[in-house]
Formats: sequence, structure tokens, C-alpha cells
Amino acid sequence: MSDMLGSLLTSQLDILVNPASGAALRLDGCDLVDVDNGMRFPAPDGIPNLYMETDAPTTTGFSVNQVSDTVKSFYEETPFPNYDDVDSRQSLHEKARRGHYARALDEQLPAGSLVWEAGCGTGQLSNFLGMSWRRRVIGGDLCRNSLRLAKGFADRNVIRNAGFVQLNLFNPPFRDAVFDVVISNGVLHHTADCALAFRSILAKLKPGGHILVGLYNRYGRLPTLWKRRLFDLAGRPHHLLDRRLRNPEVNAARVRAWYMDQYRHPHETRHSMDEVLQWFDHHEVDFVNGIPRLDGRPFSPNDPLFEPQSPGTVVDRLATQLEMLLAGGQDGGLFIMIGRKRPATAQEP
Repeated sequence: MSDMLGSLLTSQLDILVNPASGAALRLDGCDLVDVDNGMRFPAPDGIPNLYMETDAPTTTGFSVNQVSDTVKSFYEETPFPNYDDVDSRQSLHEKARRGHYARALDEQLPAGSLVWEAGCGTGQLSNFLGMSWRRRVIGGDLCRNSLRLAKGFADRNVIRNAGFVQLNLFNPPFRDAVFDVVISNGVLHHTADCALAFRSILAKLKPGGHILVGLYNRYGRLPTLWKRRLFDLAGRPHHLLDRRLRNPEVNAARVRAWYMDQYRHPHETRHSMDEVLQWFDHHEVDFVNGIPRLDGRPFSPNDPLFEPQSPGTVVDRLATQLEMLLAGGQDGGLFIMIGRKRPATAQEP
């Protein structure tokens, strides 16, 4: 079982818990077992199934379980972002390095970091970051089909510092405050309550650790929504309206995955930079950086991700978001906010 589970998850068993009780888990054959009550969690394909529903109350009117079930079914049919037929360790590394964000992460994540990618999908970022000996990466997702693609790629390409777990973001199967970095890129806006999901994943971050959250922007997402409406009226997608749909270097499965994720997703919400700053302040997270920069300055892949930058003014942030709109909603109108969880304050004697 330990070989099937992978060296990383086997070495990190102490951070995994029963999501219902918080009890520690141990290996027993092909299962993880609750040390207190003997509850068993199978790990087919070396991917522990620690997904458990929760009736967490929301402030949005949506049901956590209903939205999760809808999104889970959607991604079981169309895993995202999927892999090209020719993807290998080298080609994934080259493609990821061409992206400013992934390259900056690879170069700047603190050495020795334990990283959780909350909502890893098919695991490209987790596998890319897990290629380095300098960090350990656990990718978690609710969709098993996506995780099979992620784990299969890791196994075929001998990526030893990435492991994968099936989980519910509202009920993560980890002890609190164990990760140095938590990354959730393009995920929380597909949940029943984005702010509640943020609070849930933040609990697993160590004090002093960094959280990186990518969300659809309230303004930057508008061009995609307009194109979606045009596609609805036309009855089919028009490739001229989205360069990713006409890229000859991308196979049909991946083109379809992009189209479905961007234009046919059953649930999404949009958010502003100021809204996320409010989350940060409410949960004692200090703003560090943003992509695009909140104060309007251009972002370079050589810029330090984890050095505190100015959040700008309300006017700066509005102007930056309107620029996303005028730029045509590149990358689906996604923006990224980086924060640092404040260290725990010393207790008075």
C-alpha cells in the first residue's frame, strides 16, 4: 500500500485526519483507518478517498452539498484542464515555465515548503511544482477522474514530491495549521459560498504562511460572460471569439475542457479585489501581492511574489479591474490575491 500511495503521502500521514472527527489515520492494507473508531477510507489508484459531505450553513442561499454534487458531476464528465496527448515531464515543465505565475512560484516558493493546492483539478500545477526536491505538494480535489489523471501523470513521470487526495474543501482532511503555502487558483468561485470556502482552507495554513487565491473578477469576467451569451444565441461556439478554441497546438480534448469550463460551467460567482481584502482583514491575513497589481503597476515574472506590495487605493483597484475588462477578460478574467496569515500573538501570562 505504501508504494501505491506514494512516498510523499506515506511520509505525510501525520497531517491526514478523518474529516468527520479529526482523528488521526493509519495505514492498513489498501485503506486508511481512523485510529479511534476504525472507520475505513479506501485509496483506490493510490488516491485516498477522504471526501465527506458537510451541511455547513452558507450566507449565499446555496447548499454546499448540492453545489458540490453539481460541480463534481460536471468535472467527472469534463476534467479540467486535462493533458495534451504528448505531455511528458519535460513538456509540462516547459509549458508551465512559459507562464509568468507558475514560473514565479517555481522560483520563489520557500525551500522546504509543504504546499496544498486546494482544488488541483487534473494536477498540472501540483505536478509541475512537485518536480522539484525543494518542496512537497499535496493536490486535493473533489473529482476522482481529475485526480486519476493527475496521479497517473505523476506515476508515469516519477514525480515523487506530489501526492493527491480526494476531498471536500469545506471539510478538508488535514490537521489545522500544517501547510506553509495554500494555493487555490480558479476554484473557490465554483463553490456554494466562496468566503466560507476561503475560511475553510485558511484554517489549514500555518501562522506566517502564505495563501494564494485566484478568482473570477467582477469586471474582468464580463467579456467571457458576453461571449457565452453569443455562443448561446448562435447555438455553437465561435472560434474567432476565443484564441484558445482555435489553437492548433492543443488537442481536441483540452479545447473541449477549456470551452466547457469557461462557457458551460453550471455554477460560478464573481468577486472584487476589495471583497478579498475584506476577507483578509476579517481573518487576520495581511495583503502581500496581487496579479494584476492592485495599485496599477505592471506585473513582471521577475517581481518578488512574497514581498509586501501596496494594495493601492479604492480608485487604483477599480482602475485595475476596469483595465481587465478593457483587455477582453484575458485568462477568463481571473485575478490572484496573495496574503500572509498573521503569526499567532503571544498569550498573556
